[in-house]
Amino acid sequence: MSAYWLLLPLFLPIIGGAALGIIKPHSRRVMEITVMTVTLLTSACVALILAVRPDGEAMILQLAESLSVKFFLDGSSCVFAGLVALLWPIASLYAIEYMETEDHRNTFFAYYTMTYGITLGIAFSANLMTMYMFYEMLTLVTIPLMMHGLKFKAVVATRKYVRYSLGGAAFAFIGFIAIVVFGETIDFRLGGVLADIAGKRTMLRIVYVMAVLGFGVKAAVFPFHGWLPSASVAPTPVTALLHAVAVVKAGAFAIIRITYYSFGTTFLRGSWAQYTVMGFAVFTMVYGSVKAVKEQHCKRRLAYSTVSNLSYILFAVTLMTEAGMTAAYAHILAHGLMKITLFYCIGAVNVKAHRHYVWEMDGMGRRMKTVFIVYTIAGLSLIGIPPMIGFVSKWYIGNAAVAQGTVYSYIGLAALILSALLTAAYILEVVVRAWLPGEQATAKVAVKLQDNSGEQVAETVSTENTEMQSAQATENASDVQSEGDEIRPVGWRMRLPLVLLATIVVAMGIWSGPVLRFLADVAAGLR
Repeated sequence: MSAYWLLLPLFLPIIGGAALGIIKPHSRRVMEITVMTVTLLTSACVALILAVRPDGEAMILQLAESLSVKFFLDGSSCVFAGLVALLWPIASLYAIEYMETEDHRNTFFAYYTMTYGITLGIAFSANLMTMYMFYEMLTLVTIPLMMHGLKFKAVVATRKYVRYSLGGAAFAFIGFIAIVVFGETIDFRLGGVLADIAGKRTMLRIVYVMAVLGFGVKAAVFPFHGWLPSASVAPTPVTALLHAVAVVKAGAFAIIRITYYSFGTTFLRGSWAQYTVMGFAVFTMVYGSVKAVKEQHCKRRLAYSTVSNLSYILFAVTLMTEAGMTAAYAHILAHGLMKITLFYCIGAVNVKAHRHYVWEMDGMGRRMKTVFIVYTIAGLSLIGIPPMIGFVSKWYIGNAAVAQGTVYSYIGLAALILSALLTAAYILEVVVRAWLPGEQATAKVAVKLQDNSGEQVAETVSTENTEMQSAQATENASDVQSEGDEIRPVGWRMRLPLVLLATIVVAMGIWSGPVLRFLADVAAGLR
């Protein structure tokens, strides 16, 4: 099979999504069938390509002697593209039901479908220029999704996302230029491509740190994480896309590429640059978990959880060993599956029961059984309870840290354990409230509100029982609902994705051996 077959799954959703936005079918049924057909065909193409593994490169544009836009398939591409192709049809089916009462559905699904192809463009990029180009296209195509509905909070959050992304792009571009100037090629090669670096080591390590922080904006590294919790105002299919599948994983994937395939671990290992980026990752692990424990808005709590878990991946990457790379890819897969499941559970509660805060989850397990059974399964996996996939990936990260055996790796391991304990606190609070609600507990809850400038302010709301009445909050927190509100049933287009995702989370944990062996081969350069 020719490498040019890679262009089919890449451009099919881009063209299909653009056509959907231009034609704007008047029938809702036609729009839904079009979205699912394009998405399923794209995933089928990816599955075929991953099975056949075409050789060579697909060149589509030569800008200069050393600058080209081309695509290929290696082991790393298989990991990222496989995750995206697995989750996107499930995500699209869920989104169809979630968005059924929203306006401008054609526009929403046009950009949503196009994002699929652009994410695959990042996965299949054969060099740094191609990846950078599609990385920036990913920012542009997700802006309309975040601003969907054009509500004030969504516009403010989108502005923040754009400011952070543009700043990150500038830092990442510096790394791109350094590879162009000092690399033998801009193509991705396991082991790195730096050539004549005599007398330039310090400068290149500074550039590497800047590039990691630049790409780390999408990976939500502290202090560049602020856009991620703010993005929770977007519809849940968008926040799940940002927090679990496309945007944040693209950031982590890009950092893996520049670390292992551009700058090279031989050049970086043992240097201050390695320990600097590791320090950012270790701090973010704990910081994100602490913020998640304090946060009472369910989606923002999961957003801070994402901030923490992405740095699990980055910590594994910065170990700069084969075991670290294997563990990083294991957690990319695990976190993608777990977090999209958790977001979709909370999204179902948001749209069907109009509940958004932690205290509103009291007793919801009995009223939305399927949703909270799935939430419990995914939550236990995120904590790291065996035999779930979350335990497997964290175990591999811990083993990689111990194998390196440095003071810095042990500090990272301690942060990992502390973060896991905090994860148990913020996940189990929701689980216990859902299944074992208190009867006459007195609660004091910090309600996150938005003032007219879009900045968060806090107000303390007290109540004498668990039935929080919306009148106790201000009109700015109008999404707080009483426990007696009507709950609409979850339809099959939401229920089926939730059950499928929970099944995959459990199955991937129990039968993780083949996947982990494949990831180890990728890290060793055998795939």
